[in-house]
Amino acid sequence: MSDLSGIVKAYDIRGVVGEQLTTDLARDFGAAFALLIKPDSPSVVIGHDMRDSSPSLAAAFAEGVTSQGLDVVSIGLASTDQLYFASGRLNMPGAMFTASHNPAKYNGIKLCRAGAAPVGQDSGLAELRDTVEQGVPEFAGQQGTVTERDVLADYAAYLRTLVDLSGIRPLTVVVDAGNGMGGHTVPSVFAGLPVQIVPMYFELDGTFPNHEANPLDPRNLVDLQAKVREVGADAGLAFDGDADRCFVVDENGDPVPPSAITALVAVRELAKDPGGTIIHNLITSKAVPEIVTEHGGKPVRTRVGHSFIKATMAETGAIFGGEHSAHYYFRDFWRADTGMLAALHVLAALGTQDTPLSELTRDYNRYAASGEINSTVDDQVARQLAVKDAFAGRAGVTIDELDGLTVDLGEKGWFNLRPSNTEPLLRLNVEAPDETAVRALTDEVLAIVRG
Repeated sequence: MSDLSGIVKAYDIRGVVGEQLTTDLARDFGAAFALLIKPDSPSVVIGHDMRDSSPSLAAAFAEGVTSQGLDVVSIGLASTDQLYFASGRLNMPGAMFTASHNPAKYNGIKLCRAGAAPVGQDSGLAELRDTVEQGVPEFAGQQGTVTERDVLADYAAYLRTLVDLSGIRPLTVVVDAGNGMGGHTVPSVFAGLPVQIVPMYFELDGTFPNHEANPLDPRNLVDLQAKVREVGADAGLAFDGDADRCFVVDENGDPVPPSAITALVAVRELAKDPGGTIIHNLITSKAVPEIVTEHGGKPVRTRVGHSFIKATMAETGAIFGGEHSAHYYFRDFWRADTGMLAALHVLAALGTQDTPLSELTRDYNRYAASGEINSTVDDQVARQLAVKDAFAGRAGVTIDELDGLTVDLGEKGWFNLRPSNTEPLLRLNVEAPDETAVRALTDEVLAIVRG
């Protein structure tokens, strides 16, 4: 029995190609996934990104699916949200081959049930791991078939039906695709819009020759920021490797925090659906629930992670959800995340007024934040407990443990301290009224965490 704990993560399967993730293993996962969804669906839709290993891994997975008698619809090159579109539109379970923003040597599989419903540890991944570790039983019946289908144009057209861009003023937008799947989807999505795209790194290249396709790292935004200033653009967009996340910079090249984008999109969605529920994870700025409430919406706080966001959206009927990591979820997109749709909302908001993006987003950006700070620790539980003990007795402090440790100091700010699921790390996020307060609170917590 093989041990797959190293690659079966909380939300997907991911590992080093050829060492942890092979075509044989992909074939086994395909067969196991077919067994998992066979009672509910006769077909699986499969897409893959531009990494060199992705086509062969996707083909092996398809062999596994068809070996169990199910059919496969292959959409070929796709962004992750394009795969979610196909899963929703075709009402099929799906498999996306990508390692998102990870370096070139990695690859992985993101899985969903029909209608883009997530498959995580508690909703199928653990079962898949057990099946593959124990050996997938052979199927004696007729094998399934593989057909190819191009859904890119349909995906782009559907996104454009969800945001009214007909009356916007002409905009110049720099887009950094990071040699990832944004170079595949952006030309189709933006076709026909009054938006002049200044492309950067649109060539599909899974070796990421210019920079890692991870806009969460400020180093990977430097080229975009410089180009926005150079050409006098109205905005800049940066996509990660599988183009399901989108980061925004304003006309000055300054990053717009994902929490501010969450608030901006929430206000727009509430204008269409007054009184609606908006989901935000517990690391987003407290400005998000404030603004949602001010606009008549109902904010609901949830744990970090797409499976929790999507489950809470289903339970509450929420119209939109956002995370600090620039994942944005839409009820009208099968509750799946699509950074492309969030980007269209930003451009629609910007294009219907004459103010620059920095001014437009100022009202949504009310507090200072530290960003995520990682600390390597020997004992995650003990370090968290030490922090909890240090703050628990203070007047006006409230503590909850919905996801890690969240300590709210009222007007002085708040912080969340969460353990990594895969590494001996504690992740700290701090928010306070100003930069000085953020630094003071950050230093105090880190002094305890790092001993």
